[in-house]
Amino acid sequence: MIPVAEARERILSAFSPLPAEVVGLADGLGRVTAEDIVSRLTQPPAAMSAMDGYAVRAADVGTVPATLRRIGEVPAGQSFKGRVGAGETVRIFTGAPLPDGADAVVIQEDTESEGDAVTVLHPVPPDRHVRRAGIDFKAGDVGIPAGRPLTARDIGLAAAMNWPWLRVRRRPRVAILATGDEIILPGEPLGPDQIVSSNAFAIAGLVAACGGVPINLGVAGDTAESLLHFIKGGERADILVTSGGASAGEYDLVRDVLGDRGMELDFYKIAMRPGKPLMFGRLGDVPVLGLPGNPVSSQVCAILFLIPALRRLMGMAIGSEPRRKALLGRSVKRNDQREDYLRATLSVDATGNLIAKPFESQDSSLLTVLARADCLVVRPPFAPPAEAGDSVEILPLGGGVLSF
Repeated sequence: MIPVAEARERILSAFSPLPAEVVGLADGLGRVTAEDIVSRLTQPPAAMSAMDGYAVRAADVGTVPATLRRIGEVPAGQSFKGRVGAGETVRIFTGAPLPDGADAVVIQEDTESEGDAVTVLHPVPPDRHVRRAGIDFKAGDVGIPAGRPLTARDIGLAAAMNWPWLRVRRRPRVAILATGDEIILPGEPLGPDQIVSSNAFAIAGLVAACGGVPINLGVAGDTAESLLHFIKGGERADILVTSGGASAGEYDLVRDVLGDRGMELDFYKIAMRPGKPLMFGRLGDVPVLGLPGNPVSSQVCAILFLIPALRRLMGMAIGSEPRRKALLGRSVKRNDQREDYLRATLSVDATGNLIAKPFESQDSSLLTVLARADCLVVRPPFAPPAEAGDSVEILPLGGGVLSF
């Protein structure tokens, strides 16, 4: 068995960012930028009024009341062709460019007007209610860095920077294959010795949530012929993910059949719980990640190893998992040589401390426990017993996906 950290590094070393493709701005949400998005213009392009009121020279309204002569007006989308001189003002509206000669705006509520005479009742300093040119961004500024999943806010910024299309990483294609004669699809007639497939659907959901394209290959039976038939559907994927093996032993059939077909096995079994029987290798040009058959083991391993691989494929930064500190909500026993990931709930006590309370049962078949979990409590190999109130590391879960 190899340590979790070593398994992670060996998996990540097999991947590199996918090629870029161009998508329309409206299709960019959630996609990962393949290059910096650099502004094509300056925003605002000139000094603009931030309020409805009067464009003035601050020097003319330092002492109030001060009466000025209105020489024109400028709505948004137009500009004043003249220049504001001493004792003059221009009626201005929000978003309109500041006329030459003016350096401040007096809001209309602070004025009185009669004909072309405008009396300013409150003084304003230079730049008051003025948005200077480039205060938001300037041409050539990096607005959105490469390797960032685009949010709705990013889409708005890219549009403001005058980008109708974007270069993003191609979405990773992930082929997912469940194995086992005992596995049937949801809704099919259930025999006395059969179980409903859940792993493939959970992994597909995780892949989609991370920005990938899940390709559900179905369920392969416990024969070499069946396995080889279904695996053909993943030959053009960026990664093939299998779940479970044969009744003779976890992954024995998958490993042997793929090995006979030329798979180069990197490692098999890691020192963690749940998830010891994890396999990783390469079949031709396609990396193969073999997940355990137990539902919880499968999902925990996908969170720890598949998500970072997808991030690498999409050109995103790879850091350590976002581990946080919390206080234990119940005591836990001494750990053995395997790194433990205990499903737990999170709460906040009266003093603001984050409390992680592991579920009493940590059986790797209990999907209800995983669905209710808010985090995984990380217990290092050979960790001593810990009592309620002791500090521990946790991996927060968000909608079933770690917020890497």
